[in-house]
Formats: sequence, C-alpha cells, structure tokens
Amino acid sequence: STDSHSTISRSSTQTLDHRHKTLKRTNQKTLFVDPDAMKEKIRMAATKPEYNVANFYKEEGVWQAIALNPLFEKFTMAVICFNTIWIWVDTDLNNADLLKDAPEVFQIMEHFFCAFFLFEWTCRWNAFTHKLSGLRDRWFVFDSALVILIVLETWVMTSILFVIGDGGFAGNMAVLRVARVLRLCRMARMARLLREVPELLILIKGMIAAARSVFFTLCLLAIILYIFGIAFTQMVGKIMVDEFGTVLTSMHTLLLDGTLLDGAGDVVRSITSHHPGIAGSLYV
Repeated sequence: STDSHSTISRSSTQTLDHRHKTLKRTNQKTLFVDPDAMKEKIRMAATKPEYNVANFYKEEGVWQAIALNPLFEKFTMAVICFNTIWIWVDTDLNNADLLKDAPEVFQIMEHFFCAFFLFEWTCRWNAFTHKLSGLRDRWFVFDSALVILIVLETWVMTSILFVIGDGGFAGNMAVLRVARVLRLCRMARMARLLREVPELLILIKGMIAAARSVFFTLCLLAIILYIFGIAFTQMVGKIMVDEFGTVLTSMHTLLLDGTLLDGAGDVVRSITSHHPGIAGSLYV
C-alpha cells in the first residue's frame, strides 16, 4: 500500500509539473514569439517558390523574347530613371498648363515617354499565355493604370483640344483642372522604381510594419501633451494668454516650442519671468 501510495503521489506530481509547463508555455506564447513557430515560418518562407511573372509568359515568340530580354529591362530602367528626373525639369521650366502650349522639347519628351511606356506595356501584355493572367500581377495592373493616365494626358486630351478647340470648353477651367490632375498623376510613375530597386520596397514594408507601434507612441505623446497642456493653462494661462490661454493653445505651444524646440528658449524665459517654478516642467 505504501508503494502504491508513493506511485500515486509521484504520478500526481508529474501531472502537476506537466500542467505547469504547459501553462507556462501557453503564457509564453501569448507574451513572446514562439521560437519554434518562428523557425517554421522562416523555413516555409525559404522553401516557398519565388513569384515570377515570367511563369505566365509564353515559352516562345517575339513578345516574350522582348519582355525577358535583359537589355530591354535595363533600358526600361534607364528610361524610368530619366523620366523621374525629367518630371523635376518639367515642373521647374514648363509653365504651360496644357501640353499643346508647352515648348517643343517638352512635347517631344512627353510623346517619347508615352510611346515607350505603351510599347513596353504592349510587349508584356502580348507575352502572357493567357491575357487574364496579367490581372494576377499587381505591378502589371499598376503599370496598366499608369499607361492609361499617360495616354489620356498626352494623346487623348491633346487630340480633343485640337479637334474641338479651346472655345469648346467653358472658360477652359474644366480643361485646366483635368490637366493639372493628370500632371500630378505623373508622380505615380516614380513608384516603378520600387519594382526595379527592391531595397526601397523592403524599407517601405518595414515602415508599414512599424506603423502600428508608431501610432500608439504618438497616442502616448498626445496624452502627455494633453496633461501638461492642462497644467500650463491652469498655472500661467492668465499671464501668457497667447501661448497658454487655452488647452489646445498650450498643447500647440508645447509641441512646437517644447517638443520640436522651435524657439524654446524664448518661451522658457517668458515663463521664468512670470512663474519660475513651472519653467522646469517645460524641460520634461
């Protein structure tokens, strides 16, 4: 009976230890990342086949040969970089709202970019074995939207203005609005650099992943500004009305002069002259 009692006690102890370890492991999963799960996730990501849009291309043909040609890819990258710089030149030196009123060099360059990007899109579109496969590639869908915008701005809108004339639109205001919106859309072409330079895309993904932590950090800072805003308003609000007259004004002053240090010295000296005791709180 003594042996059976010791066996039962030993099994009970082992059961309790097992439950304790399980509970501890469960708590660790809720608080910290499970290393085994992380290793398995990394292993699955490493063994996962890399996505390549060329898998949807035809195995032979002129279009797929052009689309997969390394020289064509390098030349496309060069044109994208040049187009990115040209947007800067066009913004500084081209004051015309409409392409048809711009100097000839700007018209020639815009027609060149439009023709090249349309040709590149056509090569990639015709290279697909099944045309609907292009909808699976996000970059191709993005490039399609950019091509539509540049064709609308460069050829469609300019052709309509030549056919109808400037008087066909009331006061030209509608035309100018559309032209300005389309010109702003040119900046979206710079996003193509992300595809050609994956390091930039990795940085952006990292910023997106950290956005949640940054958001709650800003919330904490806002709460701290709110608390100190109330304190400064109650203590020196009647003396320094322009800086601390209301809670929102106090928060704004603390943000600009206390956090961003935009002229913090002047504010500290003003507070010190009226209320030396609270001046130290601004350093917090």
